Amino acid sequence: MRILHTSDWHLGQHFMGKTRQAEHQAFCAWLIDQAREQAIDAVLIAGDIFDTGAPPSYAREQYNRFIVELRASGCELVVLGGNHDSVAMLGESKTLLAQLGTRVIPGVCEQLDEQLLVLHCRDGTPGAVLCGIPFIRPRDVLLSQAGQSAQDKQQSLQQAIAQHYQHLYALAEAKRAELGGDLPIIATGHLTTVGASASDSVREIYVGSLEAFPASAFPPAAYIALGHIHRPQKVGGLEHIRYCGSPIPLSFDEAKQQKEVLLVEFDGGGLHQITALPVPCFQPLLSLRGSLKELEAQIKQAAQQGSAEQPVWLEVMVGTDDYLSDLQQRIAALCEGLPVEVLRIRRERGNASASLQGQARETLDELSVEDVFTQRLSSESLDEGEQARLLGLYQQVVSELREGEV
Repeated sequence: MRILHTSDWHLGQHFMGKTRQAEHQAFCAWLIDQAREQAIDAVLIAGDIFDTGAPPSYAREQYNRFIVELRASGCELVVLGGNHDSVAMLGESKTLLAQLGTRVIPGVCEQLDEQLLVLHCRDGTPGAVLCGIPFIRPRDVLLSQAGQSAQDKQQSLQQAIAQHYQHLYALAEAKRAELGGDLPIIATGHLTTVGASASDSVREIYVGSLEAFPASAFPPAAYIALGHIHRPQKVGGLEHIRYCGSPIPLSFDEAKQQKEVLLVEFDGGGLHQITALPVPCFQPLLSLRGSLKELEAQIKQAAQQGSAEQPVWLEVMVGTDDYLSDLQQRIAALCEGLPVEVLRIRRERGNASASLQGQARETLDELSVEDVFTQRLSSESLDEGEQARLLGLYQQVVSELREGEV
């Protein structure tokens, strides 16, 4: 059994005034080629197929086109809902898409066995049993209880999610026994786990009202395909619990990451091998930092990666000269005639006044809702862990509000 594990596509993302449509289209074509060349049996998308609960029409069209074109490659597709996805929107077409070899689990199902799937090899024989677990919202598994503290609610949610995994895994074991007893069991998830790192510096991060789900609470599946964290990584050093990361950089913080999808092979009922397939860079994206003199050389070097048809997108952080009032004009002069496009200019000084001056040069069209909240956070004296926790809480509130609108 050979599967491709991918997640966090965020189709329809609007990035500082730029669409990611061309990048996503190139990625979809590349992934379909990989499915053919690698003789993949099933593709798993572990959440956040869309960037918002109400994606633009072109993003929905990309999603549908990918499903149709992937079907010709001969492999199955399983789509799990993420925290950015609308349960209602993903669910509205699941019956239709099932006719195209695509199974969609937009949210926690009323009947647990609806989340239990059998994945097939290309010859039609059963290849694995899948515990298809999407992003779990508190209301999916918990009843609100009066008098609970925030810590009590957090602990109750962790326990409820752990029970959800264990109950579904028990059903998977029964299904495996029914099918012959030697199939691997695969689980999915869209959440943050203890030890997951969003950057090259290893640290715990917290997203949503669930603070770092412990890896020990997962059932003993042969492989656990996770989504939600955009940086590819093992969880707690464990080979079989993986985040594949996003296929394209979704922020300048991710610009230096090698994006990938994971080819996971099973043999004799267990995990055989995991191979990272590097995703090509479809749009050069760089973050530069230094004085104006240093930036001049860096911008010229960055321009070598661009072309008139596809300029390099830049984030520029200015140090030393960050006090200058005409900074935007000076940066524009450094870029004149070069195949680069500056999407954001930042001043290195961390004080609030400098931050506000920098923000005044940006329009709302250049900022997402999350950018505005992130900039507000940056003006506070908070450590990285606390900023990440607050950002996660904010993202969950926005997701729930969007879900209510759809």
